[in-house]
Amino acid sequence: MDALSEIKDFLGCETPQEWLELAAKPESQLILLTDHAHCEKKAASTAMTLMFRYVDRSDLLNKMSRLAREELIHFEQVLALMEARGHRYDHMSPARYAGGLRTGVRTSEPGRLIDVLIIGAFIEARSCERFAALAPSLDDELAKFYRSLLKSEGRHYQDYLQLARDYAGEPIDDRIEYFRQIECELILAEDDEFRFHSGRPSAALTAAA
Repeated sequence: MDALSEIKDFLGCETPQEWLELAAKPESQLILLTDHAHCEKKAASTAMTLMFRYVDRSDLLNKMSRLAREELIHFEQVLALMEARGHRYDHMSPARYAGGLRTGVRTSEPGRLIDVLIIGAFIEARSCERFAALAPSLDDELAKFYRSLLKSEGRHYQDYLQLARDYAGEPIDDRIEYFRQIECELILAEDDEFRFHSGRPSAALTAAA
């Protein structure tokens, strides 16, 4: 099984065609790039937060340090791409996606850490799946950029998942399935906002576009 097939199997559902069609429209590109930049910045912040919170876990520190650096490089690359296209990076309201996933996080340790790591794996896996699904519908420059991110995002997914398994000390298949169901519901349910990780576009959103 190749890496992308493994990721799709892990996710349990693919991005709805309606989302891909909306994302491919030229008028959607600024929203997509702006939110992508925010996602890269948030990913780096999440990695740094884990480093500060769990200072006694050397494997986590090393992997999150590398991940944070890579995400910030991606952030800079998105900003450069936006600037070259005459787009201005600005504030944007967050999608419901990450917050929706975090509603199921346990409050006591080590459950909290395991759940946060599993969520990290799902976010990175979904990003990877969307980069691959979007690329054929985009202009050459943007398609090439998104394809260039597949390897690192795929590794981030694997790092998060392996850390979760290592620190759990017991099987975590039930927790993975729990978050898989939440993640699929967020991706497949109608969404009134278009974001990089948003769900199936609502009729009102599609009409507005």
